[in-house]
Amino acid sequence: MSTEPNNRIAGIVFILFGMLAISINDTLIKFLSGGYPLHQMVFTRSVIGIVFSLALVQMEGGWRILKTATPGLHFLRAMMLVVANLCFFVALASLTQAEVTAIFFAAPLMITLLSIPMLGEKVGPLRIGAVIVGFIGVIIVASPWQTGAARVTPFYVYTLPLIGACFYATTQVLTRKLGVTSKASALAIYVQANFIIVCACFYFIAGDGRFAEGLESQSLIFLLRPWVVPTGNDIWLFAGLGMASAVVGYTMAQAYRLSDAATVAPFEYVGLPLAIFWGFVVFGELPTPVMMAGIVLILGSGLFVFLRERQKGRKILRAKRVHRRY
Repeated sequence: MSTEPNNRIAGIVFILFGMLAISINDTLIKFLSGGYPLHQMVFTRSVIGIVFSLALVQMEGGWRILKTATPGLHFLRAMMLVVANLCFFVALASLTQAEVTAIFFAAPLMITLLSIPMLGEKVGPLRIGAVIVGFIGVIIVASPWQTGAARVTPFYVYTLPLIGACFYATTQVLTRKLGVTSKASALAIYVQANFIIVCACFYFIAGDGRFAEGLESQSLIFLLRPWVVPTGNDIWLFAGLGMASAVVGYTMAQAYRLSDAATVAPFEYVGLPLAIFWGFVVFGELPTPVMMAGIVLILGSGLFVFLRERQKGRKILRAKRVHRRY
């Protein structure tokens, strides 16, 4: 009996939990962005997260699962994820949570395209068309035609989540390749270790805040302001960041290990309504009508890609009875 349907269901469940954890993580970082530097928050959450991930390593097989025959690919994957996250979070200090999340959702569209040359997955013309519609939605959200007083935030800030999406898409395709031989907890450990190293370098170079002096961009100030010792309830918020980081690292890696990229990637779109929800509840932000039009196009294209993939997958299963091995 094929394990393909079970793998797909498990992948979808993991991606949904991962997106919930990501939305909570993004909300906490935006909430704290006015008083703490980005590299301090990422460093703290990674230190806490790696502790939880080490516990998961013990559950999935012990220290031996951290050994790998492809350390270079793991390092490349981890560094690309670091860049993707930094681009996303820097933009989060200047834009609404819904804006940044919507633009970043070019990533699942890119994953669907990259799964063709990198994974050999088949993506038909209908899904390609849906991807194009999704990109049109991303463009509408970014609204590059706005100038002057209509554009409160510099346009380059809008390009940051798009750049992050490019790196993230490649990261998730690499996860699919590496996940054949590596456990999800091991993949999470490699990423969190790289976050810790990169943020430690930021601290030694810019931790005193000297590069933030005289800057006006909230995004750059967020990246370069000096470290501050958390006080009061902020300590618990930092702890929450760490727990969210551990959940994200494990669930996202597990999702792309268990199911093909074209199946699980569309479910990342649940992050859009979650971003709108948290943005309204915590910050009182609501998307403009134009932004909502773009979000609808992105969500619609993602749903179509998923439904088309599921339909094609059932036909392939009936015809070939494919057995996937892990």
